[in-house]
Amino acid sequence: MDKNSLIINLQDICFAYPGRAPALDKLNLQFHQGDRMGLMGPNGSGKTTLFYVIMGLLKPSSGRIEIFGRPLKQEKDFRMVRQRIGFLFQDADDQLFSPTVLEDVAFGPLNLGKSQDEAKTIARRTLESLGLAGFEDRITHKLSGGEKRLVSLATVMAMEPEVLLLDEPSTGLDETTEKRLVDILKGVDFSYILVSHNIDFLMETTNHITYMTNGKISLDEDSIPHTHLHVHKHGRYAHKHGLSSPGKKS
Repeated sequence: MDKNSLIINLQDICFAYPGRAPALDKLNLQFHQGDRMGLMGPNGSGKTTLFYVIMGLLKPSSGRIEIFGRPLKQEKDFRMVRQRIGFLFQDADDQLFSPTVLEDVAFGPLNLGKSQDEAKTIARRTLESLGLAGFEDRITHKLSGGEKRLVSLATVMAMEPEVLLLDEPSTGLDETTEKRLVDILKGVDFSYILVSHNIDFLMETTNHITYMTNGKISLDEDSIPHTHLHVHKHGRYAHKHGLSSPGKKS
């Protein structure tokens, strides 16, 4: 991989919440332009904490953070990151706070210095691209869970970031809305890291999947839960198997 395409470079990152075991334990991550990385792992393995560290919302106790070729140490260093990397929170209600959908989606562009008219134009265009045209005047807190997830994604994409960090974007979606989200992610021109417990969703939307446990990212592909097709000697037919846990064959 071309060194110049390296976007996120984390080396030996450590972080622990007070009174708890390390959430990140000498974690290393290299993420390049064009990557569509899936990230799996049990609850409490540090996936969301990792995103918070990348965005500068949590400060590691040790390790090196380099993003877009620049070492980052202080709060002011991360302002550039938040302009160039879009972060979709796990809970949509943490992302939506304006009375209407249009105001929520226009907030990011406004914060980046766009005029009111420019921000609204970007917001409408983004909503339309996600199949949400007509949602502009909807009351945000009255949306369904699936609608909130898509509007939350619109708020992130309206800022026209270079990279997306997506924390459980398919949680709570019905089958139809999940398929819609899959189509959206396949159609966007972004590099992204996508956290999900849904292996089928990850297989459709990412080009490689990594596994996180005990505050580290595993590079051992055999440890990653997966589905595969094969043929049994007793009855030659192809079918799917899922691994219920890393390294355990069904």
